[in-house]
Order: sequence, then C-alpha cells, then structure tokens
Amino acid sequence: MSVTYNRFAGQSLERIAALSDGLFAIAMTLLVLDLHVPVRDAVHSEGDLLGALVALVPRFVPYFMSFLTLGIFWVGQQTQIGHFARSDRNLAWIHLGFLLVVSLMPFSTGLLAEFITFRIALVAYWLNILLLGVTLFASWRYALHAGLVRDDVTSDMKSAVEMRIVIAQSLYAVGALLCLINTYVSIAVIVLVQLNYIIAPRIRPLYHL
Repeated sequence: MSVTYNRFAGQSLERIAALSDGLFAIAMTLLVLDLHVPVRDAVHSEGDLLGALVALVPRFVPYFMSFLTLGIFWVGQQTQIGHFARSDRNLAWIHLGFLLVVSLMPFSTGLLAEFITFRIALVAYWLNILLLGVTLFASWRYALHAGLVRDDVTSDMKSAVEMRIVIAQSLYAVGALLCLINTYVSIAVIVLVQLNYIIAPRIRPLYHL
C-alpha cells in the first residue's frame, strides 16, 4: 500500500523547537535596534545627555513590553511542545504561522515607538498579540483533536493551557480598548498583565503553565 507524503511530513518536534528558538532570538534582538544612542554632536553637557536619554523613554517602553511579550509566548509555545507526543504536517504549519506572527513583532514595536500617542499604532500592536494568541490556541486545539498530546497530560492541564490563553487575550483586549482614554494607559495595563503572567506561576501554577 502506498503512503502519501503528508502522512509522515513535519513530525519532528525537535526541529520545530529549534526553529522557534532561533526566530525568537532574532526577533528579540531586532527589538533593540530601534533604540539609538544619542547623537554626539547634539550633546554638549550632562543636561543634554540626560534630556536625550529621557527622550528615549517612549521607545524604551515598547521595547521592554515587546521583550516581555515574546518571552511569555516563547514559554507558552515551549510548554505546548513539551506536552506533545509527536507532530504532523498540519501542526508544523500552524507553528510556522505562529512564527510568522512572531517575526512581525519588531515592526509593530517600531510602529508603536514612533507613534506611541496614536491609537492606530496601539491597535496594530494589540493585533500582533492577538494573532500570537490565536495561533497558539489553534495549535493546542488541533493537537488535542489530532491525538498529538501525550497520554500523561491530564484534563486539568489541558483546560489550564486553554484558559491561560483565553484569559490573557481577554485582558490584553481590555488593555487595548483603554486606548480610547489614552495610549499610555493601554500600555500600562498591558505591561501589568504581562508582569502578572511572569510572577503569577508561583501563586497559581495550574492556570499559568
């Protein structure tokens, strides 16, 4: 009996993880390229240098926020991969789609840094986060449906992975909606959500895998 290519393509979890690690590392590195050292000719005193550094704050905040974003989603993806027994072609392409969205993060970060007071820039940044969550959720749902999750993964763990994504995306949406008041308010809320997901595992490990 002949075997079709699609039945055995994309089965290596190790290659997915390796590609993901490399692309996340590149995206995280590209973020810092938007931070530029003050021009020497424009700095003539300590006060000038201090003023130039203060002027960089609107760019540093999106950088910090995006580094946290990528870190959180890297942990989320690695958690999923760690619970997969195997992969298949469809799951591999879902994760390639996820990495496509990861690669957009430096652009959305640069856009927000350049137009930090513009709601459209904030919404574009939030859409980047939303797509990250959607593709990661699709990965988990597909893996469950296709029987790619390890047998020792309990129903509580399966629910916890889904709830983490849904709750986080809901909170991010609330943060983005606050741009109707002020984009800085939105950014502050998004950062607080991120810090919660970094610190909270020590308090409630079940829902923050």
